[in-house]
Amino acid sequence: MISVIIKCSRCSWEPSKDDEWQCSCRYVWNTFDTSGECPQCKKRWENTQCLQCRKFSPHLDWYSGLDKLLKTELENINVELVLEK
Repeated sequence: MISVIIKCSRCSWEPSKDDEWQCSCRYVWNTFDTSGECPQCKKRWENTQCLQCRKFSPHLDWYSGLDKLLKTELENINVELVLEK
């Protein structure tokens, strides 16, 4: 099983479920609960600021192991497509 760990790509800080970010519309929430989309105004944040080192990085870069998970899923899809033919 491949696990995805959420951590800052710059300093490796791992946020908890209790950590919160604020949108420009002033709504406060955990950005990783919605993959970077504000639940109130629906703005999608391309970059996320680390609450530890204060630096910004692309939101997708926070998901360590996502590339391995995606590769595995794509391989599974290819196997299923071959078997259906």
